[in-house]
Amino acid sequence: MPETKKEGFYFGLMMCFGMVCVMTFYNLSTNGLLGEMALIELLMSLLLGYIIALSFEFIVVAPIAKKITFRLPFNKSYKWKVILILSTCMVIGMVFFMSFYGLIMSYANIGSMEYSFLREYVSLFMKNVIVAFPLQLLIMGPLVRWLFVKYVKTNKTMSARAQ
Repeated sequence: MPETKKEGFYFGLMMCFGMVCVMTFYNLSTNGLLGEMALIELLMSLLLGYIIALSFEFIVVAPIAKKITFRLPFNKSYKWKVILILSTCMVIGMVFFMSFYGLIMSYANIGSMEYSFLREYVSLFMKNVIVAFPLQLLIMGPLVRWLFVKYVKTNKTMSARAQ
């Protein structure tokens, strides 16, 4: 887990990058747009999604998720409990906002909706939670934490020893 704001920033960049990449491909695939987009369109979609996701994560979701997590009455000395609750709050918050983004992008590319905006949003939200939650807990979370400890935390420790 990150201990400083700088580490938190790097951790957020890494986590957001992984989640945006996988969720973008998932959403493009479910909308039948994956094979239809040119490579530059795909890269621009990834970049725009990453920028928007980072903005939501750092400005809105992470501060609220941290407040909720650390105000809940549980033993915070168990790191796995903190990770589980914080990850759950982050996934719900990010899916809430990024489903709006995905629905708007889908509408821009496809042009029409089958049902009402609210019905489409709830459907997309549920589909995204079903994929994002296990992705975060079982794959991306452990992978990013491992990479973070290996490359970010180690550099901090090494530079502190050198001084």
